[in-house]
Amino acid sequence: MARRRKAADPQQAAVEELVAGVETPEQLEAVFRQLKQRMVEQVLQAELTAHLGYPPGEGRGADGNARNGTTPKTVLTEEGTLPLAIPRDRAGTFTPAFVPKGVRRLPGFDQKVLSLYARGLTVRDLQAHLEECYQVPVSPDVITAVTDAVWDEAQHWQQRPLEPVYVAVALDGLRVKMRTEGIVRQQVV
Repeated sequence: MARRRKAADPQQAAVEELVAGVETPEQLEAVFRQLKQRMVEQVLQAELTAHLGYPPGEGRGADGNARNGTTPKTVLTEEGTLPLAIPRDRAGTFTPAFVPKGVRRLPGFDQKVLSLYARGLTVRDLQAHLEECYQVPVSPDVITAVTDAVWDEAQHWQQRPLEPVYVAVALDGLRVKMRTEGIVRQQVV
């Protein structure tokens, strides 16, 4: 009995084409980085399309604003640096939400720096760790800026007025071996 072949799945074909020449983990990481870069750039282009009100290739919008090329920007992600082409408009009114202006680190990086700093790593230890993990030189000033950004909020939380009464329940137990129905078991008393 002959087997029926499934119809070719376009997503599966795209994945197979994407990883066709991959032989090492480093090559796979490079493919992921390239895929992430293209996805972020497509999101930015979609944001510009929504801002201008017309798709690429069509005439200008009612206000005369139009696409005006791209600006290169390198952002730091969890996987390392990511070079991006940020789209522009002629009037200079486009402000991307996905990669906001002035942001050099995508979400996730700051949280890692803060968690490591909270665990007691010094700024120099953090710098060495981030350089080892991301292969990116991170200056102590950047680490200080990240930790200082939340320092005021942490101090405000520490200085908050406390409630006059807090309810606390403490339970304690002692494990004792007891014979029950002819079997010795440990029970909490």
